[in-house]
Amino acid sequence: MFNFISGVKKRLWGRGGMVWGLLLALPLTAVCQVPVPAPPKASGRCVEDTQFMRRNHMMLLFKKRNETMRQGIRTPTHSLKKCIECHAQRLPDGSYRPVTDEGQFCRECHSYAGVHPDCFDCHATTPDAPAHGQ
Repeated sequence: MFNFISGVKKRLWGRGGMVWGLLLALPLTAVCQVPVPAPPKASGRCVEDTQFMRRNHMMLLFKKRNETMRQGIRTPTHSLKKCIECHAQRLPDGSYRPVTDEGQFCRECHSYAGVHPDCFDCHATTPDAPAHGQ
């Protein structure tokens, strides 16, 4: 068995075999690429810079949830409601497209990251809609 594996390695990697091995693998890299998300732009300026929000928005929302639910502190800074007001896309008829729709802000990045946040099981997905729990 060892001689067989050793022979295969020599044939694949010896005398230009490495080049052929890499050329055979190239089509796989083209098939396996996942497009980077391109969510719609927000309607206003975010409360934090983009890179900070990409990495930390969940921690900000958890902190905000804890302050609101456990301590009764309600402020608009870092609130999910304010995020939705800026990131929901307005349609020509004046209504809003939910941020969880295909190609929309929250869904675009969360699908790319392979996560399913449960925020919208209770919270509204558009600025003008009542929350699901109300």
